[in-house]
Amino acid sequence: MSAPNIPATFGALLLGALFASTLSGISNLQTVNYYRSYRRDPLHIKALVFGVWLLDNVHTAFLWSGVWYYFVDNYGNPDKIDHIPWCIALIVILTALITVFVHCFLAHRIFLLSKRNLFMTIPVLVLTVFRLVCASVTTSKMLSYQSFELLKLYARWIFTLGLAVSSAVDVLIAGLLVYLFRSNRTELGRFNDVLDKLLLYGLESGSLTCVGTVISMLCWVIIPQNLIFLGLYFVIGKLYANSLFLTCEDPHGFIVRH
Repeated sequence: MSAPNIPATFGALLLGALFASTLSGISNLQTVNYYRSYRRDPLHIKALVFGVWLLDNVHTAFLWSGVWYYFVDNYGNPDKIDHIPWCIALIVILTALITVFVHCFLAHRIFLLSKRNLFMTIPVLVLTVFRLVCASVTTSKMLSYQSFELLKLYARWIFTLGLAVSSAVDVLIAGLLVYLFRSNRTELGRFNDVLDKLLLYGLESGSLTCVGTVISMLCWVIIPQNLIFLGLYFVIGKLYANSLFLTCEDPHGFIVRH
């Protein structure tokens, strides 16, 4: 194996871990603020927030366990950059679980806003489950191969497919919410200004998670010889968690509590 590009391997992992941890800290603050401010929320919303918060912090712990493996346990041994420790492999499934929780939450909102229209809701749920299947297979392959080179050689397609499906779900959800918000404008009268703000927020948060996922996927496909894709992938789960917490803290409560 040739000598690794340090900035594009170790550097990408370190920067990704630091930025992801910053977002995790923001998520912790959002969670505390949510439980203080919305004590009357339904139990299932509180359970969802707690579940995503827990997964987010486990994700952070595994992330830094991986960083410790590369930077401390194998300090001065750059050849180990090709090895996939178990904690890095499990980050894939943890990210998928966070993503699935957020997508299912939004699918439920779509179901209610569309007056229980299954034709709008089922495609979102099917793609969401398929994304989880892709992540499960990817995690299994990573634990089996324990090598990025082998993963790229034999299972590149499944990781790529998972990221592509996740991006597709983001676009689908954003499109459906835009349609439903605009359809409900005349029915809600005085809530129109609120809908405009929610529409803008939905587009911004959905586009942020989608862009992050697409960039990580492009780095994986175009420049797989380095780990820039992994540094970016560290952040994706945090973006989804933050988007959920921001939605639950919406002061108007239209998406969450209607």
